[in-house]
Amino acid sequence: MSGCEARDAKKLVRSPSGLRMVPEHRSARSPFGLDEPPWVPDKECPRCMQCDTKFDFITRKHHCRRCGKCFCDKCCSKKVPLPRMCFVDPVRQCAECALISQKEMEFYDKQLKVLMNGATFFVTLGTSDKSELMVCRLSNNQRYLVLDGDSHYEIEIIQISTVQILTEGFTPGGGNTRAIGMILQYKVPGSEELTQMKFTASEDFTCNKKLSASWLAAMHKVSKGGKKLTES
Repeated sequence: MSGCEARDAKKLVRSPSGLRMVPEHRSARSPFGLDEPPWVPDKECPRCMQCDTKFDFITRKHHCRRCGKCFCDKCCSKKVPLPRMCFVDPVRQCAECALISQKEMEFYDKQLKVLMNGATFFVTLGTSDKSELMVCRLSNNQRYLVLDGDSHYEIEIIQISTVQILTEGFTPGGGNTRAIGMILQYKVPGSEELTQMKFTASEDFTCNKKLSASWLAAMHKVSKGGKKLTES
């Protein structure tokens, strides 16, 4: 077990919103996580905040687990997975939030899983002319990029400043391209200077090349979509 995953233990907690499987230590939270919103108090919400229907004995109010606002059953009937809040089961969300969560599911189900499975690259640090064959993967808590070979590196995701995907195969007129590598720039804690790493896909086996290309494509999407997620 790597140092960055030594505190990955999780616990099951029950909140007003539902059951959640959360890290025991707050420092082990995923950088893509989202805090539960405060619920709009029932007394401050006599009507549905979407269609303005008045709540009564028959028309009950429901809180969206993502935004915390009050809605009638018609406007808050969808139950959608919400992994950013660590919910065990799909939870009730308003139509707007459900749409956002559904779009995020592709990010969580596909991109992050690909990154956590890992791929093999030749890694070059800084301006060195020597490269090392390393297995690169996203840590289980999604906080670090872990590189294992003869050397060992753990790069905190929030410290990564730029991700440049290297491709080949472009032809005039818009031919297909294939990801063959990546240049990563990040800050080492305690330093303001950027450190650079270059990742080059191994050419040894066709299956490795396909896996590496998929991993690089996922990294590209995370670098674009992940920043939006962490800022929302």
